[in-house]
This record gives sequence, structure tokens and C-alpha cells, in this order.
Amino acid sequence: MERRNFLRNLGSGGLAITLSSFIPPLNLTSTLNDEKFLLPKHLSAGDTIGIVSPASAIFETEPYEIAVETFEAMGLKVKLGKYVSNRYGHLAGTDDERAMELNDMFIDPEVNAIIALRGGSGAARILDKIDYEAISKNPKIFIGYSDITALHLAIYTKTGLVTFHGPLAVSTWNKFSYSYFKRILFDGEAILMENPNEIGDNLTQVSDRIRTIYPGKASGVLMGGNLSVLTGIMGSQYLPNWENKIIYLEDIGEKIYAVDRMMSQLKLGGVLDKISGFVFGKCTDCDPGGAGYGSLTLEEVIDYYIKPLKIPAYSGAMFGHIKDNFTIPNGIEAEIDAEKGTIKMLTPAVT
Repeated sequence: MERRNFLRNLGSGGLAITLSSFIPPLNLTSTLNDEKFLLPKHLSAGDTIGIVSPASAIFETEPYEIAVETFEAMGLKVKLGKYVSNRYGHLAGTDDERAMELNDMFIDPEVNAIIALRGGSGAARILDKIDYEAISKNPKIFIGYSDITALHLAIYTKTGLVTFHGPLAVSTWNKFSYSYFKRILFDGEAILMENPNEIGDNLTQVSDRIRTIYPGKASGVLMGGNLSVLTGIMGSQYLPNWENKIIYLEDIGEKIYAVDRMMSQLKLGGVLDKISGFVFGKCTDCDPGGAGYGSLTLEEVIDYYIKPLKIPAYSGAMFGHIKDNFTIPNGIEAEIDAEKGTIKMLTPAVT
């Protein structure tokens, strides 16, 4: 995930309640891997969503205005983080400021859910500054994608809180993206995620197709996000145990040789040997670049690492740096069907 792409494209990127009505966090055990996990409370009209900026900065005022109006249109109140418009180089404030902003949102009794303003880069810089104990005591919906992957993985690993790979505050909130967001986070549904199948004036579907890499169905715990961000924190204490996980990956602006390097890192790091299923979303603007004598295709790279595993796997799912995005819960058991190209949640992700 190249930082210059985010600096050029700004949009591409459990609830704390009052003490008088405090409800202990729901602590469940996964039947697939015996890991403890926490479920946040669902959203309701009138709730407050906090907007934080834990990665790169946005320098114009209009994106903030659109973000606030978007959530108000959902019936939510909005609270902007204390440092959300700060700047430290390309970052939205210093590391201490960005970490403090996120920590404050989790302990703020007026805030019911938290969303990242945008991605970019820099989230990994604050992983050692996050108050994971406070998050455990105040489990809330936390949503975002791209560079926010580092926070999703760290929060789940340290606390067991189910967080959500989904649209950013400045993402395109169209009917497709909002539908998944609402059904999962407002309505508490355990839904089936599948690509749109409209053919328009064509004789068959030509866009948003899925590609089966290896057929079959697999059950496991959903975990993943941005490929380059995930591999960037490998070897740290902030990655989960990958046993029986369904890993899902996406990226933007990476040359194919770089994707190959990162997939190799997953293989050599033992991640691919442990997973039960594999889903690749979109790799936006991923091309060979100055390949000299030529390049493997992205399809060839993915197949090289995944097909020998002989686990259900497919690509083309609706998540990544695109307008139509699933909301994917990290830490929830699911079943994928690699021939149909679907992700079926086996349990709700909110209480």
C-alpha cells in the first residue's frame, strides 16, 4: 500500500455507556479456536459515533463536513476527535496525539461507536501507545480499513474485541456499502456477503466477478485486511494466532512483484500453513510497473501461494479501495463458499 496513493486520494484510504446503566462486556469463546472474544453493542438511532484520525491527515474542510452529514443522515450524532484535524507531516498529529484521541474515544461514555476518518499510513506507529485494558473494559464498534488494519489486528490480539473492516468516514457511502453496514451494526444480522450480480446490457456479468482459486467450503474465524499493512507488522506482538482463520486481504497501488514479496512473507512466516480459507478482495491499481523482462500476473502470484494449500479460496470479493464495500467483522466465525464466492457469518457480530 503505497503512501503516495493515499496522499493523492484522500478518500481512498461494544459500547461504553453511562455507569448507571453499565452492562459487563459479553465475553464469548470461539468453538473453532477456543479464543476469547468481546462483542460490542449494536448501533441505534440517536447514538453517537466518534470520528478519529489515527493515520494520515486530511487537509481540506469539505471531507469533514461530508463525513458529519453522512452519519447524521443515518440518525447518529457525531463527535469529532480532539486532534482529528491536526497535522504532523503527512500524519494527523503526533503519535501521542493520535493514540490519545483513540484511547479517549473508547473511554468516553458519550461515544457509542468509533470510525476512522481515513487510512493512509501511520497507524502502526501508535500500537504500543494504545490502552488495550481500557478497550477491554469499554468494548465499542470500531470500523475502518486500509492502514487501520494495524489497529484491527492489534486490538483483536490484545483484547479479543471484534472490530470491523469497513468504510472509512470519508468513504463513498452508497446503497451497497450502507446496506451491509446497517444490517451488521444496526440490525445485528448474521448475513451472507455476496457480490452484486447485475449484468446490465451485457449478456453475462462482466464486472465484480469472483474467481475460484480452489473449490469447496471452509469454516473459520475471519481475520485480515490490507496485505502490506498486515505484513508490515509481522514479527510483532500485535498479530493473532492464525490457526483456523479465514484470512481476507486487499491492497492498493502495489506493483505485482511487491505483492509476490508480501505473499512470500506470509508463507515463510507460517501464516498460510495455518489458515482454513482464503479470500482476496480488490487490488486497486496493482500493475507490473517497470518490470523489465516481464512480470507475473496478479492471478499467477496468488495462485502460486494459495493453490498448493488445497483450502477453499477465491478472489474478487467486494472489499478494498473501492466504492462498494462489505463490512467484515474481525473475530467472528464464518463460512466461505469458494465456488459461489460468498462469506456467510455464522453468528452476529454485535449484541
